[in-house]
Amino acid sequence: MAEVSEFPILETDRLILRQVTKDDASSLLKYLSDQEVMKYVGLEPFKSIEDALDEISWYQSIFEKKTGIRWGITIKNNGEVIGSCGFLKVVSQHYRSEIGFELSREYWGKGIASEAFEAIIRYGFEEMNLQRIEALIEPPNIPSQKLVERHGFIREGLLRNYEFTGGKFDDLYMYSLLKQDFNKTNNFKL
Repeated sequence: MAEVSEFPILETDRLILRQVTKDDASSLLKYLSDQEVMKYVGLEPFKSIEDALDEISWYQSIFEKKTGIRWGITIKNNGEVIGSCGFLKVVSQHYRSEIGFELSREYWGKGIASEAFEAIIRYGFEEMNLQRIEALIEPPNIPSQKLVERHGFIREGLLRNYEFTGGKFDDLYMYSLLKQDFNKTNNFKL
């Protein structure tokens, strides 16, 4: 699998996906303290700037350890981070990774998540040389299921009581997208 030493910046029509820094802590706190945003993330809503700084440290550590990469989502001409997306649990030996994302509620329904999602999927297959990208989604999280399905992900099954978060066990749907499926869906060669 391809290794990245410098943090990549991705650009789409409306977005810049970039590294999150300590200067972004207040922006992260703004949307990660929202109960609705955090509903299916598996974490309690953030309560302090320290929570946001811990999250930013985690983003940095997964990048340094090469177990993941997390981009801050920003609108062009406005540097404020309004969400994040990326890969975690990268398994180089098997060319696979999980994908994850969250977005500030004020940007829901505007195609922002879809635009960011497509950019990182492309990056995962083209630059990281992934063969398989997985998405684990709680059954009640219909918007995320629709998003991944629109991008060609296939629901493979239900992982029962897969995570223990917020004092309860959560079931998760396992979705996947394979490189060859992405090629067919996007009608271009990687």
